[in-house]
Amino acid sequence: MTNVEATSIYGEIAGKKLFLLLLIASAIVLTVIVDVMTGPAPLSLGEVVSTILSPASNDQSFYVIVWTFRLPVALMAVVIGAALGLAGAVMQTILNNPLASPYTLGISSAAGFGAALAVVFGMGVVPFADAVLVTGNAFVFALLCCMMIYAVARLKRASSETLVLAGIAVLFMFDSLLMLLQYLGNPEQVQAIVFWMFGSLTKATWTKLGIMAVGLLASVLIIMVDAWKLTTLRLGEDKAKGLGVNVERLRLKGFILISVLTATSVAFVGSIGFVGLVVPHIARMLVGEDHRFFLPLSALTGALMLSAASILSKNVVPGIIFPIGVLTSLIGIPFFVWLIFSRKRGYW
Repeated sequence: MTNVEATSIYGEIAGKKLFLLLLIASAIVLTVIVDVMTGPAPLSLGEVVSTILSPASNDQSFYVIVWTFRLPVALMAVVIGAALGLAGAVMQTILNNPLASPYTLGISSAAGFGAALAVVFGMGVVPFADAVLVTGNAFVFALLCCMMIYAVARLKRASSETLVLAGIAVLFMFDSLLMLLQYLGNPEQVQAIVFWMFGSLTKATWTKLGIMAVGLLASVLIIMVDAWKLTTLRLGEDKAKGLGVNVERLRLKGFILISVLTATSVAFVGSIGFVGLVVPHIARMLVGEDHRFFLPLSALTGALMLSAASILSKNVVPGIIFPIGVLTSLIGIPFFVWLIFSRKRGYW
């Protein structure tokens, strides 16, 4: 095969992967519109599109429904899904473990405990202003959890199985502390903690959406710089080091980004499981290990999954918004079981 032929084949493969990214991005736009249309007061496609494109020229009630309530929730589902999908993809790569995710390794529980600590006792581990006390606590405890797992990773070159066991131990520890806070809190505080445990998009605001979007965009730009290094890491740690990759620095950088994405997600919408675990496997099946495509596709697939779950949450029980964290688990469990039985076909 000549260099020209090889270049042509590579260009064709890359073009197909780019088309897939655009296809999923288009599907996300459609699900966002359907999400805004869906609710106790259904809106038509024309009403939604006209209100979004020209808010001043529409009925005031449409403006309030779309711009105050539904659009922030619909967009928050996209941003949170992208953040969890990206965090799961990075974690599975740097730990080389198909079971790694912010949820299964206890990072979500740690962030939830930090947020609950601020709610019950008003305690901040760093001098943040009251407005960001919950988010600040969530970030610090998520980072603490990541550092605990990172310390185990460096301890005598622990295997991936050891890291999963360490993560499960951390998960149970923070879950126990979270239950203790529920026992000590008053009814209002317990209700707020239950919000994180179930996961809900109903408290989304434009301010929270802006903070989350900025954090996600910054994380994507930072991690994409290391796309080739992460791809190399999938060949094995020794080969990556032989090619000049600073594996320890790359892992530390990845853990910090995972902490930022997980902490802000949990602080704003609560604990949402299985997105960060299942989505990277879907992306890997579609585009392989090339992280220039794998990372963006993981983010987009996570966004599409959570956006679809947001629509479903409004239709499970008419008039009631079902907890989205429960739905993602119900959707993710059978798919993950299917992935387990598909291992022999080389998906993992």
